[in-house]
Amino acid sequence: MLSGNPTDGLLRALFGAGLAAADPAICIPPHLPPDDGRRLVVVGAGKASAAMAAAVEAHWRGPLSGLVVTRYGHGVPCQRIEIVEAAHPVPDAAGEAAAARILAMVSGLAADDSVLALISGGGSALLAAPAEGVTLAEKREITRVLLRSGAAIGEINCVRKHLSAIKGGRLAAAAWPAPVLTLAISDVPGDDPAVIASGPTVPDPTTASQALAVLDFHGVAVTPDLRRRLVVGELETPKPGDPRLAASEYRLIASPHQMLLAAAAEAQQRGITPLILGDAIEGEAREAGKVLAGIARACGEHGFPARPPCVLLSGGETTVTVRGEGRGGRNTEFLLGLALALAGAPGIHALAADTDGIDGSEDNAGALLRPDTLARARAAGLDGAALLAANDAWGFFAGLGDLVVTGPTLTNVNDFRAILVE
Repeated sequence: MLSGNPTDGLLRALFGAGLAAADPAICIPPHLPPDDGRRLVVVGAGKASAAMAAAVEAHWRGPLSGLVVTRYGHGVPCQRIEIVEAAHPVPDAAGEAAAARILAMVSGLAADDSVLALISGGGSALLAAPAEGVTLAEKREITRVLLRSGAAIGEINCVRKHLSAIKGGRLAAAAWPAPVLTLAISDVPGDDPAVIASGPTVPDPTTASQALAVLDFHGVAVTPDLRRRLVVGELETPKPGDPRLAASEYRLIASPHQMLLAAAAEAQQRGITPLILGDAIEGEAREAGKVLAGIARACGEHGFPARPPCVLLSGGETTVTVRGEGRGGRNTEFLLGLALALAGAPGIHALAADTDGIDGSEDNAGALLRPDTLARARAAGLDGAALLAANDAWGFFAGLGDLVVTGPTLTNVNDFRAILVE
């Protein structure tokens, strides 16, 4: 629903255009394999996987069965493909049971069977099948500590793959000799298939020793037995050239870059110059806010790198190192960092939101920023700097009524950021 503020409505329209470009109902059909009557087994995981499964069902007339696991609240009705909901970002027993069933479903298939894997962001946590000798509780605690440490998503996935029975190519290896076609929606900088949902159907270029290095760097304690197994390579994943993955095909059907291109096209239609800063911006969310504030100011004051009216578009996945006890996610923290750096600069508005509809652990996708945000905050008794220090960006924007709440969008192409310079 559009805000009553015209500029807010414009920013929401750009966000909507980006979401539409990653809608599984549009992205899935052109990439389905030939419906030649062979049995198709559908498996998958991620925040978009249920919507992807529904798109498959709508266009597939032959024999069809399968199971996909998605985040709680992200399921959609399907008739032939079972939808299971589980926890994200910290795995739970429902995800563990679903992953075990998926492995059993593809094991023992023949070469004339076909597997369709529907993979999207969030699949790493949802495919919670611990490697032999690793408990779910152990994986959950390791994931929790890594998330709070500010570890990059690539580092977290490297660890997840080596503690898993299904990630890092192990799903495709279990399906061999049946061919596997993967349709993926990317939520990661660079769209690396080995990183999206921790690459369950592609070879893993990372190593067990790298996983151990990540754990040590971030100070994550592990048992002596787990350390030993990582050191000796007992938990190593399938590597490039593994014959069990030779029959696997991988297709990227939606990505952060495509999302930004769609938003840019919408801006152009409205007479606003778009400038795409990149779809792989990482680092601390609040620091990214400072950097983008400088670029926005340069546009407004000097007409460079773009002349107003213009919109700075970016994607990627920033991180939040949690030091306080507040609430919020990386998009609200980015916006609060941006607001403080802009210090009420005139004519600059922004929207930042997670394209899955959930920013962090709250019920909002993100938030909106206006030139008068800090002034309204002071009038409401909200101290932006103090709330940022407490990692309570959600409290800041909730207090102003400026949260963006969409509910689950049923897709996921990472974060969307739009800064409008009037």
